[in-house]
Amino acid sequence: MDVPRLHPDTLEEVKQRIDIYEVISDYVVLKKRGKDYVGLCPFHNENTPSFSVSPSKQLYYCFGCQEGGNAIKFLMEIGNQSFSQVIFDLARRYQISIKTLEPEKREELQKELSLREQLHEILALTANFYHHALYQSQGENALNYLSQTRQLKAETIQQFELGYAPAGWETLYRYLIEQKRYPVTLVEEAGLIKARKKGGGYYDRFRDRLMIPIKDSQGRIIGFGGRTLSQEEPKYLNSPETPLFDKSQTLFALDKAKQSIRSLDQVVVVEGYFDAIALHEVGITNAVASLGTALTQTQLKQLLRYTQSKQVVFNFDADQAGIKATQRAITEIESLIYSGQVQLRILNLADGKDADEFIKSQVNGLEKYQKLVNNAPLWFDWQIQQLLINKDLKKADDFEQVSQQMVTLLNRLADSNKRTYYTKYCAEILSQEDARLLPLYLKNLQTQLRKPQLEYSAKSVIKSSDSSEKTLLEEAEKTLLIIYLHYPEYRQEIFQKLEDKNLLFCLPYHRFLWQHILEIQPEINQESVYHSNPLLEQLQERILQSSHPKENITTILTLSETQKKEDSGRFSLVIDAALIAMEKASLEKYLRYCYQKYKTLNSQEDMNNYHYYLSEYLTSKQKIMQLESQRSFSQLDIHGN
Repeated sequence: MDVPRLHPDTLEEVKQRIDIYEVISDYVVLKKRGKDYVGLCPFHNENTPSFSVSPSKQLYYCFGCQEGGNAIKFLMEIGNQSFSQVIFDLARRYQISIKTLEPEKREELQKELSLREQLHEILALTANFYHHALYQSQGENALNYLSQTRQLKAETIQQFELGYAPAGWETLYRYLIEQKRYPVTLVEEAGLIKARKKGGGYYDRFRDRLMIPIKDSQGRIIGFGGRTLSQEEPKYLNSPETPLFDKSQTLFALDKAKQSIRSLDQVVVVEGYFDAIALHEVGITNAVASLGTALTQTQLKQLLRYTQSKQVVFNFDADQAGIKATQRAITEIESLIYSGQVQLRILNLADGKDADEFIKSQVNGLEKYQKLVNNAPLWFDWQIQQLLINKDLKKADDFEQVSQQMVTLLNRLADSNKRTYYTKYCAEILSQEDARLLPLYLKNLQTQLRKPQLEYSAKSVIKSSDSSEKTLLEEAEKTLLIIYLHYPEYRQEIFQKLEDKNLLFCLPYHRFLWQHILEIQPEINQESVYHSNPLLEQLQERILQSSHPKENITTILTLSETQKKEDSGRFSLVIDAALIAMEKASLEKYLRYCYQKYKTLNSQEDMNNYHYYLSEYLTSKQKIMQLESQRSFSQLDIHGN
């Protein structure tokens, strides 16, 4: 939705209602330390908390990556959203009446809000309808399946609001549209009915199915999963994509699991609804389920908000379909694994059982399952073990196939220490416990591995002069502020590009000025009359009344006659050059930070973080080189300095 400009009254009420601890604790595990809270920074990888939240000041700050600001800025950064989008979402969250500055958009906004609210209402009512039907004569088979086949307790059925969709073609249709008088278009948009291809009319999407409500992280119903009770295909049918539901961004039972994930510092991801439900029933409440697709990066990042150590255990079925699902999920999130942002383990239970079957078929099944979860192999060890299934290394063709597949896997490891460890491990497997053959196979593997393309040493760090770097950054930031304040037609361009690139003003006096600009004019817009500049006038008044040092600010607030005559036609190019300089300075600062972290870590004791910071250092270095090639100007000099 194109978010309209919000009225200052709405902005002010949001600012008064918002609580920074409440907002950030949705994304970061915070622990009390003195009067403040600390946690692991969500903006960079770390294993010791450097992220601080101050409820008294309503501010956050990371001592590692220097990210900081208020709750609104946090939500802008963490969700890559605009200021308006964040305020809009917060107003809905706190049920604040939303006013807009554009009267013509008020009706459109209210329609959008009304649509989502009505969809939530229809889905909640439908869940009640299905749950009620479960306990009627028509739902007897479904209830027997839950209580006898799945052996679920009545409390669990209630907790997850399980239900039954009657077999009739228009049962729900008649209930919602004829009895409850909801518009047919809304019920269709909720994903509950489908238009007939012939003859007109609609029919129920879910018929004679056991119904499982799917909720968002806040516990609101956004869709359904339906399991067939007959031979009808597919076995499981999910709601289609709607304004509320996107299965690639949704995790089943996350609303119930997130607190346990925080407290246990671990999440178990299972393959199906009933695996998650069964685990919750026996007390493993840190379990969630994917929705029939490979776990996506978006879904994984949702989970990582709740675990400090980023411990994720995949417990998909151990049959061929489950193995393929695990492989697909690993492929989807490879970049997060290799960068050390997730500590992934893989658990395949014996005899192809799922979690529910395993626990119920074993003596002390729950204890055994929990032990297996805690001792599950790391994902790379699991990958190697998969290569050995149904292979006889005493046979030449099997031996050759396994060894080549090992080389392929090893070549994907960028971290030299991790590669060394696993190369030796693979050589031990190939030598089949014959110590005499171990050196030979180790050498053979090493000769087939690609050599690292870069030499990692202190000499590879390019140390820029602090003074020249600061001068370049100062000129770039000053340029943007001058154009922004004195040439209103460029304000939207500057604001949007800063937002798109997630760039902040780094020098304190420029940051001070920018904060006042945003306070005076939260909704960045372009004045219709350019010779009138109320933003600049109010800003000058504020600065004059402020006790903040003004030496580096006054030249920005006033223009010389020469500067006023500057040709503004080239300002878009100047803006781009300034942004490149700011981005380069930010990356160089982060590069030095990553290098320092990498040099202080022990690769054997903390392999994942060691690799992560090395990888981040190299990536930052490449980005800096790309930015240098993009520079349009060697010097920014619109100030006449």
